[in-house]
Amino acid sequence: MRSVRFVQKVSSTRGFARVAPYVFPALDRAVHRLTGGKVLLSAQLLPGVVLTSTGARSGRARRTPLACMPEDGGRGWILVGSNFGRPGHPAWTHNLLAHPEAEINWKGQDIPVTARLLEGEERAAAWKAVLAFWPPYAAYQARVEREIRVFRIVRR
Repeated sequence: MRSVRFVQKVSSTRGFARVAPYVFPALDRAVHRLTGGKVLLSAQLLPGVVLTSTGARSGRARRTPLACMPEDGGRGWILVGSNFGRPGHPAWTHNLLAHPEAEINWKGQDIPVTARLLEGEERAAAWKAVLAFWPPYAAYQARVEREIRVFRIVRR
């Protein structure tokens, strides 16, 4: 538990936000590919998926490793567009808004999903659960003026 608190504290810093977006996704993609979809390094700390979405402008498949909060025993997941507390929304959120039909790789299994941006009370309830799940999201939100996007994805 002590190591989790340490990682939460480190991941809440601005320095982490500057470095992490370049290091962790690249490592996750490489390890995920090498292990045939069975291992995500970041999932050793938080549950994770590899989201395959359709590019909003390009129409190309885009693979993005993401932390997630599983719901309903693995029938659904919450994805948080925190972008590590950086100003802009992450590209994958634009992709899901343009093309909500996507696919995730969850524990080595490819699953077709549909994404929905949460708003209003539904977003507020999910955000509260997300903060209990991973408190550093509060620090990310405090650093940016935009409202961090929260998506619910469910199996198709």
